[in-house]
Amino acid sequence: MNRAFRPFPHGSTYSGALFAFLGATASAPLLPLAVLPALLWHSAPYGVRAALALLVWAALIAGIGLVPAVRRVLIVSARRLLKVPLPDPVPVRLPVGPPGAGPAPAAPDHAVPSGADRLRTPAWLLLHVALGWAGTLASSVLFLMGLALPEDWTGSDTEVALLGWTLRPERGWQSWVTAAVCVLLAVLVCVATSGALRWLAPRLLGPSAAERLTLAAERERRLAERNRLAHELHDSIGHTLTAATIQAAVAGEVLAADPVAARAALHSIEESTRAALEDLDYVLGVLREEKAETAPVRTLADLPELLDRLRHTGARIEPDLTGDLAQVQGTLSRAAYRILQEGLTNALRHGGGGPIQVELSAAPDGLRLSVVNRIGHGTNTGAAVDRGVFPTSGHGLPGLAERIRLLHGEFEAGPHGAEHWRLAVRLPVRVPA
Repeated sequence: MNRAFRPFPHGSTYSGALFAFLGATASAPLLPLAVLPALLWHSAPYGVRAALALLVWAALIAGIGLVPAVRRVLIVSARRLLKVPLPDPVPVRLPVGPPGAGPAPAAPDHAVPSGADRLRTPAWLLLHVALGWAGTLASSVLFLMGLALPEDWTGSDTEVALLGWTLRPERGWQSWVTAAVCVLLAVLVCVATSGALRWLAPRLLGPSAAERLTLAAERERRLAERNRLAHELHDSIGHTLTAATIQAAVAGEVLAADPVAARAALHSIEESTRAALEDLDYVLGVLREEKAETAPVRTLADLPELLDRLRHTGARIEPDLTGDLAQVQGTLSRAAYRILQEGLTNALRHGGGGPIQVELSAAPDGLRLSVVNRIGHGTNTGAAVDRGVFPTSGHGLPGLAERIRLLHGEFEAGPHGAEHWRLAVRLPVRVPA
């Protein structure tokens, strides 16, 4: 019983009735245009001319529903007056991924508005107008009857006649009861009209099948972009913090004995953290959906600088670079840099001392990368830095494998002999389409 009367005190019931009334009122200016063909057809019977006027009126209303801007207005007004959560309409288009983010998820071939999808807004307008006129006329008549029936208002007996039906309540309490029933029925009409429109709105104004596919593709694109940013942030910040921690330990160890080496380590910390702050500012700008500046680009051209910074940690780097690295451009060069950066970071964190062998070979068919370090629980510097300083997140190698998989490369990481760990990657050169 309480559930049946729950809509009565809610403001959305009456704002929904207002929405229905506005739909009826907005269609009224089209009525003279709809009646014009019927007036010109003098010889037709009255019933035929009335039907013709209604058909022309319905066609004009449906035609307005084909205008894209009308649907947007209807969705906004339905959200505010019907209190129905409707998303804004989205254009159905193929999503374009950001530069360097890899191929964006393509929308399905059938993500195109169908004929039924295009007719949803005209159908909503026709039902909106029909319910608006029916609800407005019925509630108005009932409410006026509720005002006119009590005898004290008119001073005489009141008779209500409608469509051949006559109501003549007796004077006294019967007229007041009848008036109360009429007002209650008027409210029930408002509740029914609002409920019908609220039920229809998600089905006719909500996202179509094509829009849902487009929204799903857009969400997938955003998730892919955020995943890419997470990889970038993990690679850049993780490497910088690892190197800075070791460099700070080295600077503390040699501060008194070798001030020049200590200053060099501190200068390297400054340079690496400044680069990491650039990456961090860019990622935060994208996540906040601000207008981000150009993304910081790290390529194989920055590899000598990366190796120099690592040497300031005390690590022994033995690079073996072959081939024309200047010919490696774009996504392949950026990915190779990040892969080597992650491999070197892992070697600093978990290596057991000794040299870190870095191999990079550029061939016409692709790139071959490898990082080999000694297995152990210390660092490559010999400084008193405990491995517990570097907690393992578990995202490094899986993220690296995912990056390589997207580039259609080959990935291998594991023991290399009894005392070494080896990270080996092969990245194919993409053949232009």
